[in-house]
Amino acid sequence: MAHLQLSAVAAGGRPAAAGGGADEMEDVALLDAYDEEMGAPPPPAPAAAGGEEAEAHVRVTGMTCSACTSAVEAAVSARRGVRRVAVSLLQNRARVAYDPALAKVEDIIEAIEDAGFEAEIIPDSAVSQPKSQKTLSAQFRIGGMTCANCVNSVEGILRKLPGVKGAVVALATSLGEVEYVPSDISKDEIVQAIEDAGFEAAFLQSSEQDKVLLGLVGLHTERDVDVLHDILKKLVGLRQFDVNTTLSEVEIVFDPEAVGLRSIVDTIEMESNGRLKAHVQNPYARGASNDAQEASKMLNLLRSSLFLSIPVFFIRMVCPSIPFISALLSMHCGPFLMGDLLKWILVSIVQFVVGKRFYVAAYRALRHGSTNMDVLVVLGTTASYVYSVCALLYGAVTGYRPPVYFETSAMIITFVLFGKYLEVLAKGKTSDAIKKLVELVPATALLLLKDKEGKYVGEREIDALLVQPGDVLKVLPGSKIPADGVVVWGTSHVNESMITGESAPIPKEVSSVVIGGTINLHGVLHVQATKVGSGTVLSQIISLVETAQMSKAPIQKLADYVASIFVPIVITLSVVTFSVWFFCGWFGAYPNSWFAENSNCFVFSLMFAISVVVIACPCALGLATPTAVMVATGIGANHGVLVKGGDALERAQNINYVIFDKTGTLTQGKAVVTTAKVFSGMDLGDFLTLVASAEASSEHPIAKAVLDYAFHFHFFGKLPSSKDGIEQRKEEVLSRWLLEVEDFSAIPGKGIQCFINGKSVLVGNRTLITENSVSIPPEAESFLVELESNAKTGILVAYDSSFVGLMGITDPLKREAAVVVEGLKKLGVHPVMLTGDNWRTAQAVAREVGIEDVRAEVMPAGKADVVRSLQKDGSIVAMVGDGINDSPALAAADVGMAIGGGTDIAIEAADYVLVRNNLEDVITAIDLSRKTFSRIRWNYFFAMAYNVVAIPVAAGALFPFTGLQMPPWLAGACMAFSSVSVVCSSLLLRTYRKPRLTTVLQITVE
Repeated sequence: MAHLQLSAVAAGGRPAAAGGGADEMEDVALLDAYDEEMGAPPPPAPAAAGGEEAEAHVRVTGMTCSACTSAVEAAVSARRGVRRVAVSLLQNRARVAYDPALAKVEDIIEAIEDAGFEAEIIPDSAVSQPKSQKTLSAQFRIGGMTCANCVNSVEGILRKLPGVKGAVVALATSLGEVEYVPSDISKDEIVQAIEDAGFEAAFLQSSEQDKVLLGLVGLHTERDVDVLHDILKKLVGLRQFDVNTTLSEVEIVFDPEAVGLRSIVDTIEMESNGRLKAHVQNPYARGASNDAQEASKMLNLLRSSLFLSIPVFFIRMVCPSIPFISALLSMHCGPFLMGDLLKWILVSIVQFVVGKRFYVAAYRALRHGSTNMDVLVVLGTTASYVYSVCALLYGAVTGYRPPVYFETSAMIITFVLFGKYLEVLAKGKTSDAIKKLVELVPATALLLLKDKEGKYVGEREIDALLVQPGDVLKVLPGSKIPADGVVVWGTSHVNESMITGESAPIPKEVSSVVIGGTINLHGVLHVQATKVGSGTVLSQIISLVETAQMSKAPIQKLADYVASIFVPIVITLSVVTFSVWFFCGWFGAYPNSWFAENSNCFVFSLMFAISVVVIACPCALGLATPTAVMVATGIGANHGVLVKGGDALERAQNINYVIFDKTGTLTQGKAVVTTAKVFSGMDLGDFLTLVASAEASSEHPIAKAVLDYAFHFHFFGKLPSSKDGIEQRKEEVLSRWLLEVEDFSAIPGKGIQCFINGKSVLVGNRTLITENSVSIPPEAESFLVELESNAKTGILVAYDSSFVGLMGITDPLKREAAVVVEGLKKLGVHPVMLTGDNWRTAQAVAREVGIEDVRAEVMPAGKADVVRSLQKDGSIVAMVGDGINDSPALAAADVGMAIGGGTDIAIEAADYVLVRNNLEDVITAIDLSRKTFSRIRWNYFFAMAYNVVAIPVAAGALFPFTGLQMPPWLAGACMAFSSVSVVCSSLLLRTYRKPRLTTVLQITVE
């Protein structure tokens, strides 16, 4: 968990299996786990076909159902240069990937607006995006160079630095351009390296740029705007800015390598003498404000509609039974009755003022050849209103007054608005998980101030969004940690349950890693920030959850298709309903007693037709999947299970096989040397020094275990008591204690080889030793077999072509491994163990955890082949792993699950991230998926059953037998509550509880 890095994968796109170098990486599995460089960066992702790719996030308003999202996707996809579009109805957001050479952001906005919706670009700062290991280009001024040799010297030094990809130095301009990976090396380290070589260096600028939206207090007059312009123009590293005086905001684009955001904010306040104060706009607070505005707008419309509709309802239903009021309403006002005229005036306001949004939305949809719920509402209410107006005018002209149904359109609009208001509130609840995660970040942080000598001289409270890498922050007991970092002073316990789900407080001391958003419980801590903003674990978790909620589950495609043809079908049914009732009445197929005395078969048929149009609800179908997926991904995040998309969630419900990587997944991934035995005349101490010297050049976990064992063997009893003291002592003696190594090389899957004192040294498995024609003594072979039978791995050592000894290494199993394997069997899932280790060790480990299906001695390149072999019969295969070498198998599997403490590339290749590094979450992931899709199926059942039952009832199918007729206003109420009921059904997932293993295993605890 200490080095958790999460990378969001675009919905629908699975990362390619890491090839090349990644295939060379052998399992962290004890013996066959020697790789060339565990610290080597993953292979670069291939460039997108067709050149550069940019991504825009757009806030879209006006969408009401899945037909709307389809219309937006179609409109944007039709634009030249657009590659991918994902639209989320619940988030009111679109994510568009496009070629900046062919398309502009303005084109995307225009396409959405042409489709009939409002669009607004979300600033980059409002989108939490994990930054990949991208390369930056930076310019440095280099002084002190006098000739070409100086240039060659500086270039040579720079190119040798870890993380530097290239360097070019120009003597004439005294400038150097360095291409580097900022996650591996900082600009300050580059400057230091140049100065250490005897030259002067200063950073000038980089190719990096950030865009941030700042809110401003005090921006009132043109003079204030001019002052702000003058300040921003003088700022070094600020590339462009755009001031919005209406909203008192300024959008800035700056080089974060050259100037910090806090420096910009401080400069604005300082240079304006305190007249202007800037603060970073919290993107999530702004999003919540937009949601609140939408709910408030809907509530105001509902209030207006109710205020006007209730009198109409009373005039029709109540007032006729009150003699005095009835007499007033029956008075003539010209050719009209007073009651009819009042209803006409009130309903006209409801129909065309309050109901304007329905007409606008329906027009936009029809203009682009699509249909939605608004079309049905407009058709139903307009038909009722137009008929009533015509009947009223007919009565005024002829004196014969047919019935009018003004209250029908008013009540339909009122009920639909009421349903929409409840729907907005309910949909807001589905995103509670993200809101809770956002609320974990504290509003402020205590920054410790230093003087020129580096001594702390005070503290200052700053906005937590202004914390910069390298800042030392003071965290008081009971307060939240503002950013990811490392403890530099103090001891305490930290509650990390809100991030990892681990309830027990975690002890923290100097050098301990802490996560932003977690709570410091007891002592005061000084924390040096290492990752801020979108680079923090919390931001990346939020990003993954948002990405998952933007994606569509495959099951939703059917609903989208049904929604696209739903409205035309309903309109057709409405026409058929009217025609059947009208012509049956025209030809006398039913008695006139079925309708009112002052009515006729036309009005009678029209009411049935309007009820059919109004009662049908495509929204419920469109909301069935996204609401459930949104709630489920949020619930998963709360339980330490991050899902990358609805498609992954859907596949996980049908998992047949779960493949476990052995080391670091089933085991703790902490190799420990248990025994060392010499089979030659060499002294044990000399043997350990020889092996440690050879392994010191490797960064593999086994190498570290060997080095630690040898170090403690030689220096036991001579070490300081503190942990820091041991590490310091270790660094001091390593260079003097170890032997000089030459020609070191790692042999993937076998071990290492090098030369010490001019003689060859081999450290690795049986294959490495035998391939180099070194014979293994029988007693060593017997000892090795015994080790492997006890789930230990043997490391064999040869020196100068002679076998000298071996070491036994074990990796303890995770305590929950056996119980989780048994739990999976109870769920009907077949567990498989996959490892690069030898067969004896693999089978011994498998026996301990209860796995019968074992695949051993599998090279990294072969892991994906094992996954494919299980997929041949159509089975759904999940892969659980943590290492770089697992990424091909994670990508090949139907469902990849990366253990949270694993490497970046493994997490990027996976569909699920198990943050807690606990195998119990594998069961949680499967169970959550099954529960979610069970709920989705119920949602679809309710949505379909509602329409299948309601439409025939509204059409009058029961009227001939029961006399039951559904008035249009009641049909409108039913339609309004149908979509609300589906959202509320999805919200029931919020009651989800992780399965207890005792329940899964059907164990009774007494």
